[in-house]
Amino acid sequence: MSLFPSLDRARAARELGATVRLALPLIAAQLAAVGANVVDAVLAGHLNAHVQAAVTTGVSIWALALVSGLGMMMAVPPSVAQLDGAGRRREIGAVFVQALWLALALGAVLWFGVRHAAPLLDLIGVVPTLRDDVVRFLHAISWAAPALTCYFALRGLSEGLSMTRPSMLFSFGGLLVLAPLGYVLMYGRLGLPALGSLGSGIATAAVLWLEVLGFAVYVARHPRYRDLGLRAGLAWPRPRMILDLVKVGGPMAVSLLAEGGLFVAVALVIATLGETVVASHQVALNVATVSFMVPLGLSMAITVRVGHAVGRGDTVGVRYAGFCGIALALGVQLFSSGLMLGVPDLLARLYTHDAAVIALAVQLMRLAGLFQFSDGIQVASNGALRGLKDTRVPMAITLLAYWGVGMPVGWWLAFPQGLGARGMWMGLIAGLSMAALLLFARFAHSARRARWRAPAAADMTETRGAVTLTD
Repeated sequence: MSLFPSLDRARAARELGATVRLALPLIAAQLAAVGANVVDAVLAGHLNAHVQAAVTTGVSIWALALVSGLGMMMAVPPSVAQLDGAGRRREIGAVFVQALWLALALGAVLWFGVRHAAPLLDLIGVVPTLRDDVVRFLHAISWAAPALTCYFALRGLSEGLSMTRPSMLFSFGGLLVLAPLGYVLMYGRLGLPALGSLGSGIATAAVLWLEVLGFAVYVARHPRYRDLGLRAGLAWPRPRMILDLVKVGGPMAVSLLAEGGLFVAVALVIATLGETVVASHQVALNVATVSFMVPLGLSMAITVRVGHAVGRGDTVGVRYAGFCGIALALGVQLFSSGLMLGVPDLLARLYTHDAAVIALAVQLMRLAGLFQFSDGIQVASNGALRGLKDTRVPMAITLLAYWGVGMPVGWWLAFPQGLGARGMWMGLIAGLSMAALLLFARFAHSARRARWRAPAAADMTETRGAVTLTD
């Protein structure tokens, strides 16, 4: 059975256009999120090296909480999109309310974990002179955990309804507030004491609470949310509905932690190779991270498009949404790969004037240019599978590709083969390529066999709206 019995060029063009319109605000929102990290780094770096090191270390720990919250709440967009596609908008409110209960519980867990991360600092070998300031940063930013998870729930609601501009507007709004607030608190302006890394944590937490409160008011007042049954869906926690969300979001959280953990582990290994190597790695990784925000935003749009087709019971629509999205990801990765392979020297000089750092960063950036295509395929395929609520098998694929292939290959090339940082980056190529191959094959097989079904008929006591996959 072919994926497309006969390719409808007009339909493919419409699908590409719809995906791009959804994705552009999401890409902007992801770039704003990276911009927040840049603001923190710039403010800390211009204060002094000690504060910069404390904030950088603290942000690395906070990123684990952020990824966990994002992964779990990624269950919301496909759940909403499927109900919207099925014309069952009145049931979305009940799902969203249960997602908020999950977000609050998860936020409390992350709050506790971030506040008690001191043993992790000891495990990764944070020097004693930094430890106290890192802990102060983490204690301050931990109060943002419930805001973070609720913000992701609100984003998931809007994005599942194909309303992606609010995510962009509130992300950029937060970025505009973060810079001056962080400056005042860290540097001690307007009569306040200079709080350094503590001020950075307070500023980030305050901005996240402003974002989530603003988003909540927007949802409560905007007319496009009024037919979702939000008030009618108000209820105490319903274990079955929350468990359904956890079954979808839990594997995604594990997958994101596996991928993020790989890059953290690579950084820790490279940290043993000297300051110049570490600096070069950071330059190349920063360029690759910024470029990754584009296919990541696309993958979020693909999730919505696939989920909407599932809700309609449109088998062919699922294929068009998934494969057109993957083709778009390959197109944008062609551009980023061209930059990294064509002008790596120019990109490296945007970050440093150190000749030794530039020389190695150029080599690493060329390797990054090679894995742009596999990175685009894996993140887009994962987005398509999320639209089907197929997350357990992709989780297993991610663990195998990154930790069964990427890390061992990278370590072997870096040390026994003597390639150093280049070897670790070749390991990233191997891991991402394996993930791309297997995730694409998984979606192609699911799309060909139609291994999903539309949401079942509504249940007045428990709104499930889940896609069932046969393993």
